Amino acid sequence: MKTYLTPVKEIERKWYVVDAQEKVLGRLATEIATRLRGKHKPSYSTFMDNGDFIVVINAEKIKLTGKKWDDKKYYRHSGYMGGITEINAKDLLEKEPTDLIVKAVKGMLPKNTLGRAQLKKLKVYAGGEHPHMAQNPETLEL
Repeated sequence: MKTYLTPVKEIERKWYVVDAQEKVLGRLATEIATRLRGKHKPSYSTFMDNGDFIVVINAEKIKLTGKKWDDKKYYRHSGYMGGITEINAKDLLEKEPTDLIVKAVKGMLPKNTLGRAQLKKLKVYAGGEHPHMAQNPETLEL
């Protein structure tokens, strides 16, 4: 018996809205990554992008447990010698609140072309408003 693979034109992609207010970052990111990859669908395949679109609102009101606001560090490197910079989670939330969720979800996706395509289906907004009302997104409780 052959395994059925859904053709790309027949993949149904739904839009979901997730409210990140008072949600723990890691637990929220795992659910979002699962939905972006499409692992919740019976047509899931490791090499196809058949996940849904996720719109996250209220990213500025996310929670971290323990002392992670001060202890969790995010690093980047300019490419020059001594060009490493670090920022803790509290400062990153003040500077760019959407980056906390994007970086957490990006770390849970594959590190290849497929993972980059799946990350493009994630839309994160700091406030409670988003411009995707035309897609009629459903509310997703996580």
